[in-house]
Amino acid sequence: MLSNHFGHLFDRPLSSLAKTVDINPNIITIAGFFITAAAAVTLSYDLLAGGILILVGGFFDMFDGIIARTNKRSTEFGAFLDSVMDRYSDSFLFLGLAAYFLKHDSITGVSLSLGSMVGALIISYARARAEGLGKECHTGLMERPDRIILMALGALTGLIVPAMWIMLVLTHFTVIQRIYHVWKLTRRP
Repeated sequence: MLSNHFGHLFDRPLSSLAKTVDINPNIITIAGFFITAAAAVTLSYDLLAGGILILVGGFFDMFDGIIARTNKRSTEFGAFLDSVMDRYSDSFLFLGLAAYFLKHDSITGVSLSLGSMVGALIISYARARAEGLGKECHTGLMERPDRIILMALGALTGLIVPAMWIMLVLTHFTVIQRIYHVWKLTRRP
Protein backbone atom coordinates (compact mmCIF):
# COMPACT_ATOMS: atom_id res chain seq x y z
CA MET A 1 0.00 0.00 0.00
CA LEU A 2 2.71 2.50 0.98
CA SER A 3 4.89 1.54 -1.97
CA ASN A 4 1.99 2.24 -4.35
CA HIS A 5 1.69 5.79 -3.03
CA PHE A 6 5.22 6.60 -1.92
CA GLY A 7 7.37 4.07 -3.83
CA HIS A 8 10.14 6.43 -4.88
CA LEU A 9 9.35 9.33 -2.56
CA PHE A 10 12.92 9.53 -1.23
CA ASP A 11 14.66 9.18 -4.61
CA ARG A 12 14.89 12.92 -5.23
CA PRO A 13 15.90 14.04 -1.71
CA LEU A 14 18.51 11.27 -1.36
CA SER A 15 19.80 11.27 -4.96
CA SER A 16 22.55 13.82 -4.20
CA LEU A 17 23.78 11.60 -1.37
CA ALA A 18 23.49 8.52 -3.59
CA LYS A 19 25.67 10.17 -6.23
CA THR A 20 28.50 10.45 -3.68
CA VAL A 21 28.32 6.75 -2.79
CA ASP A 22 30.69 4.87 -5.07
CA ILE A 23 29.77 1.42 -3.79
CA ASN A 24 28.07 -1.37 -5.66
CA PRO A 25 24.39 -1.30 -4.62
CA ASN A 26 24.60 -5.06 -3.96
CA ILE A 27 27.04 -4.32 -1.12
CA ILE A 28 24.45 -1.98 0.40
CA THR A 29 21.82 -4.73 0.01
CA ILE A 30 24.00 -7.23 1.85
CA ALA A 31 24.91 -4.68 4.55
CA GLY A 32 21.21 -3.97 5.06
CA PHE A 33 20.57 -7.69 5.40
CA PHE A 34 23.20 -8.01 8.14
CA ILE A 35 21.76 -5.00 9.98
CA THR A 36 18.30 -6.56 9.79
CA ALA A 37 19.68 -9.90 10.99
CA ALA A 38 21.19 -8.02 13.96
CA ALA A 39 17.77 -6.43 14.51
CA ALA A 40 16.20 -9.90 14.62
CA VAL A 41 18.65 -11.09 17.27
CA THR A 42 18.22 -7.86 19.23
CA LEU A 43 14.41 -8.08 19.09
CA SER A 44 14.56 -11.33 21.01
CA TYR A 45 15.70 -9.48 24.14
CA ASP A 46 15.24 -5.72 23.54
CA LEU A 47 12.27 -4.48 21.52
CA LEU A 48 13.32 -0.81 21.52
CA ALA A 49 16.84 -1.41 20.22
CA GLY A 50 15.49 -4.00 17.79
CA GLY A 51 12.94 -1.48 16.49
CA ILE A 52 15.68 1.07 15.88
CA LEU A 53 17.75 -1.51 14.00
CA ILE A 54 14.71 -2.46 11.89
CA LEU A 55 14.48 1.17 10.76
CA VAL A 56 18.22 1.34 10.00
CA GLY A 57 18.03 -1.90 8.01
CA GLY A 58 14.94 -0.54 6.22
CA PHE A 59 16.89 2.58 5.28
CA PHE A 60 19.64 0.44 3.72
CA ASP A 61 16.99 -1.58 1.88
CA MET A 62 15.55 1.61 0.42
CA PHE A 63 18.92 3.28 -0.22
CA ASP A 64 20.38 0.41 -2.30
CA GLY A 65 17.65 0.96 -4.89
CA ILE A 66 18.18 4.72 -4.89
CA ILE A 67 21.92 4.21 -5.44
CA ALA A 68 21.24 1.77 -8.26
CA ARG A 69 18.74 4.06 -10.02
CA THR A 70 20.64 7.32 -9.47
CA ASN A 71 24.01 5.95 -10.56
CA LYS A 72 22.56 3.87 -13.43
CA ARG A 73 23.76 0.65 -11.80
CA SER A 74 20.49 -1.26 -11.78
CA THR A 75 20.85 -4.87 -12.86
CA GLU A 76 18.58 -7.88 -13.04
CA PHE A 77 20.85 -9.71 -10.62
CA GLY A 78 20.70 -6.76 -8.20
CA ALA A 79 16.89 -6.85 -8.24
CA PHE A 80 16.97 -10.63 -7.70
CA LEU A 81 19.50 -10.38 -4.85
CA ASP A 82 17.47 -7.63 -3.19
CA SER A 83 14.30 -9.75 -3.31
CA VAL A 84 16.03 -12.81 -1.88
CA MET A 85 17.68 -10.82 0.92
CA ASP A 86 14.31 -9.22 1.71
CA ARG A 87 12.74 -12.66 2.21
CA TYR A 88 15.57 -13.71 4.52
CA SER A 89 15.31 -10.42 6.41
CA ASP A 90 11.55 -10.74 6.84
CA SER A 91 11.87 -14.32 8.07
CA PHE A 92 14.62 -13.44 10.54
CA LEU A 93 12.59 -10.55 11.97
CA PHE A 94 9.54 -12.74 12.52
CA LEU A 95 11.72 -15.43 14.11
CA GLY A 96 13.31 -12.79 16.34
CA LEU A 97 9.87 -11.70 17.50
CA ALA A 98 8.85 -15.33 18.03
CA ALA A 99 11.94 -15.76 20.25
CA TYR A 100 10.98 -12.61 22.18
CA PHE A 101 7.47 -13.96 22.76
CA LEU A 102 8.82 -17.38 23.70
CA LYS A 103 11.06 -15.79 26.36
CA HIS A 104 7.95 -14.08 27.73
CA ASP A 105 5.90 -17.30 27.66
CA SER A 106 3.46 -15.91 25.11
CA ILE A 107 2.29 -18.75 22.89
CA THR A 108 -0.14 -16.27 21.34
CA GLY A 109 2.76 -14.00 20.38
CA VAL A 110 4.76 -16.90 18.95
CA SER A 111 1.73 -17.99 16.92
CA LEU A 112 1.12 -14.43 15.69
CA SER A 113 4.76 -14.09 14.62
CA LEU A 114 4.92 -17.39 12.79
CA GLY A 115 1.49 -16.93 11.20
CA SER A 116 2.50 -13.46 10.01
CA MET A 117 5.75 -14.85 8.63
CA VAL A 118 3.80 -17.37 6.55
CA GLY A 119 1.55 -14.59 5.26
CA ALA A 120 4.51 -12.36 4.39
CA LEU A 121 6.26 -15.14 2.48
CA ILE A 122 3.08 -16.06 0.58
CA ILE A 123 2.53 -12.39 -0.36
CA SER A 124 5.94 -12.41 -2.00
CA TYR A 125 5.39 -15.80 -3.61
CA ALA A 126 2.01 -14.74 -5.02
CA ARG A 127 3.62 -11.74 -6.72
CA ALA A 128 6.51 -13.78 -8.08
CA ARG A 129 4.19 -16.48 -9.38
CA ALA A 130 1.88 -13.91 -10.99
CA GLU A 131 4.86 -12.27 -12.67
CA GLY A 132 5.93 -15.72 -13.85
CA LEU A 133 2.55 -15.87 -15.60
CA GLY A 134 3.22 -12.45 -17.13
CA LYS A 135 0.80 -10.59 -14.82
CA GLU A 136 1.57 -7.53 -12.69
CA CYS A 137 0.68 -8.07 -9.04
CA HIS A 138 1.51 -5.09 -6.79
CA THR A 139 -1.91 -5.19 -5.19
CA GLY A 140 -2.65 -5.43 -1.48
CA LEU A 141 -2.66 -3.64 1.85
CA MET A 142 0.41 -5.16 3.52
CA GLU A 143 3.45 -5.06 1.25
CA ARG A 144 6.97 -5.14 2.65
CA PRO A 145 7.35 -1.43 3.53
CA ASP A 146 4.05 -1.59 5.42
CA ARG A 147 5.20 -4.67 7.34
CA ILE A 148 8.56 -3.14 8.24
CA ILE A 149 6.99 0.10 9.48
CA LEU A 150 4.30 -1.73 11.47
CA MET A 151 6.87 -4.08 13.01
CA ALA A 152 9.21 -1.20 13.90
CA LEU A 153 6.38 0.88 15.39
CA GLY A 154 5.17 -2.08 17.42
CA ALA A 155 8.66 -2.69 18.76
CA LEU A 156 9.40 0.99 19.46
CA THR A 157 6.12 1.60 21.28
CA GLY A 158 5.92 -1.73 23.08
CA LEU A 159 2.61 -2.40 21.32
CA ILE A 160 4.04 -5.42 19.57
CA VAL A 161 1.11 -7.76 20.29
CA PRO A 162 -1.51 -5.48 18.68
CA ALA A 163 0.91 -4.83 15.81
CA MET A 164 1.29 -8.55 15.25
CA TRP A 165 -2.49 -9.09 15.30
CA ILE A 166 -2.81 -6.42 12.61
CA MET A 167 0.07 -8.01 10.70
CA LEU A 168 -1.45 -11.49 10.85
CA VAL A 169 -4.84 -10.37 9.58
CA LEU A 170 -3.56 -8.00 6.90
CA THR A 171 -0.84 -10.28 5.49
CA HIS A 172 -3.34 -13.04 4.83
CA PHE A 173 -5.92 -10.54 3.58
CA THR A 174 -3.27 -9.28 1.13
CA VAL A 175 -2.72 -12.84 -0.11
CA ILE A 176 -6.46 -13.09 -0.75
CA GLN A 177 -6.38 -9.72 -2.56
CA ARG A 178 -3.57 -10.98 -4.80
CA ILE A 179 -5.32 -14.27 -5.53
CA TYR A 180 -8.47 -12.37 -6.50
CA HIS A 181 -6.45 -9.89 -8.60
CA VAL A 182 -4.74 -12.65 -10.59
CA TRP A 183 -8.02 -14.54 -10.94
CA LYS A 184 -9.58 -11.42 -12.52
CA LEU A 185 -6.60 -10.94 -14.83
CA THR A 186 -6.60 -14.55 -15.99
CA ARG A 187 -10.36 -14.58 -16.70
CA ARG A 188 -9.98 -11.84 -19.33
CA PRO A 189 -9.67 -13.08 -22.91
